[in-house]
Amino acid sequence: MKSVNKTLFRQFPVHLSVNFNLEKMTNVYSFDGILVFGLLFICTCAYLKKVPRLNSWLLSEKKGVWGVFYKAAVIGTRLHMLVAASCLSMAFYLVFLK
Repeated sequence: MKSVNKTLFRQFPVHLSVNFNLEKMTNVYSFDGILVFGLLFICTCAYLKKVPRLNSWLLSEKKGVWGVFYKAAVIGTRLHMLVAASCLSMAFYLVFLK
């Protein structure tokens, strides 16, 4: 067997103490992050619906997993004023209030 380098064990301590302060811990995924992702997804799919090659390739399926892209594009085109207002309000919230 090969001999183990003893300096490797001296560099890394055997006992690592981890102090968890539960009062300062936050969630990895926040609600406003999910809202931003949803708004960006809807806006992107609505934009891709206007591009002819991407429309036939990505938004051709109306059911299943790929149907989510089609449904988001329909929401983005039909409710474009509401989506734009919510994007502006989310941008205001993220820049000035958060």
